[in-house]
Amino acid sequence: MSYFNVRVYGLLINSNHEVLISDEEEYGFRFSKFPGGGLELGEGLIDGLKREFVEECQAEIDVLSHFYTTDFYEKSSFNDSQVISVYYLVKEKAPLKLAFKSKIYDFDAEGEILQAFRWVKIADLSLDEITFRTDKTVASLLKDQYAVND
Repeated sequence: MSYFNVRVYGLLINSNHEVLISDEEEYGFRFSKFPGGGLELGEGLIDGLKREFVEECQAEIDVLSHFYTTDFYEKSSFNDSQVISVYYLVKEKAPLKLAFKSKIYDFDAEGEILQAFRWVKIADLSLDEITFRTDKTVASLLKDQYAVND
């Protein structure tokens, strides 16, 4: 059975022109993406994004503006669904209290589901280190926008 998988992500950029990246591992599959995740039934995009940031980052956010919505077909890497992702620029309400890492996949624990966070300079953001096609598109747009505004 095919269905739509609606996902929502936040682009959190700090004063050093760095964007927050989430490195994750689920059941042996490693991936790097922007913080966020799947929308739950009955939930709006903004509420879903705020919930995801509380769950993943233990942080409350303000949503500043829409940045991008998937405009091409992308099949999920995990099931038969078609992924539609919506990205927003966000700002934290208070400083994040996470153990930030400096290298990719530097997890503090072991297990079947792992997550770590890194700040990456937008200018240095490597599309090769971003896993999913839509996230790569957003990273490229972010780099282009940063280059114009810098």
